[in-house]
Amino acid sequence: MAGKNFDYYLAEGTLAAMDAIEQATGEKDLNVIGYCLGGTLVAATLGYLAAKKIDRVASCTFFVSFVDFAEAGELEVFIDEQQVAAIEKRMAEHGGYLEGSEMANTFNMLRSNDLIWSFVVNNYLMGKSPFPFDLLYWNSDSTRMPAAMHSFYLRNMYLKNLLREPGGISLNGVPIDVSKADMPVYFVSTVEDHIVPWRSVYAGAKLFRGPRRFILGGSGHIAGVVNAPAANKYHYWTNDKLPPDPEVWLKNAEQHPGSWWTDWGRWVATHGGGKVPARVPGKGGLKVIEDAPGSYVRMRGDAAKSGKPELRRRRGVQKATSN
Repeated sequence: MAGKNFDYYLAEGTLAAMDAIEQATGEKDLNVIGYCLGGTLVAATLGYLAAKKIDRVASCTFFVSFVDFAEAGELEVFIDEQQVAAIEKRMAEHGGYLEGSEMANTFNMLRSNDLIWSFVVNNYLMGKSPFPFDLLYWNSDSTRMPAAMHSFYLRNMYLKNLLREPGGISLNGVPIDVSKADMPVYFVSTVEDHIVPWRSVYAGAKLFRGPRRFILGGSGHIAGVVNAPAANKYHYWTNDKLPPDPEVWLKNAEQHPGSWWTDWGRWVATHGGGKVPARVPGKGGLKVIEDAPGSYVRMRGDAAKSGKPELRRRRGVQKATSN
């Protein structure tokens, strides 16, 4: 997948997924959600659809996603021309991808006391067993990044901040202008997010011209989003107005107990078509491949270099997941 760039992620990712949903269910209109880098890709997709005058997104929700990279927060420490060039060199030496552990280490260093040294002290020095914590499984499931896509992303988004500029980037030959996307959008940010700071999420929300809702949740990049209402954890702030200054927004925002999910649930219900009847997978235009969660979840990333026969026999989409 070394040559897969953002154009491929658009054509074979978001657009292909929309077509597959229509094939499987017969539904053309969608309520779309993008998380983190997925949200950045979704924003570019909305700009593409707007340019092509394709209307199939009823609403869009962004979870802790950059659209405007002007204030990238602490990650800016690791991203400048010299460091991006060094990353590109490492990806070339690796055979065309960034090893997932490198990105994980970068994020860990942003919160080194919590994510590195606490484990060194408690587990290595004191011999204690790690406290069971489900989100650590998420953190340890790192993702490799194809060289072409990652280089494009770092240079055009982080270094040049071109996604916010009308026509700043082009995908599949189409200039992207996110401000042309006029469907209702909902932006979720979290107050302790060290990867996508909430003020940057706020700046991205203001780029869209349709109805916009921005909320600020408690906790951070993962725990603040994966926060089911039943747990009654944290809190969130709302403010129907979007003034230019995010600090003014927060000063006049109302704080609510519990999860932001309840606010979003009410919002997204106004953009849906009511209850969706249960369907039998495979009865639509797409046939069942295999039982969930799929055989690819048992594939080890470090086995991809071994040339094991079972890896070669897998379909291309499954081989791609090792990246």
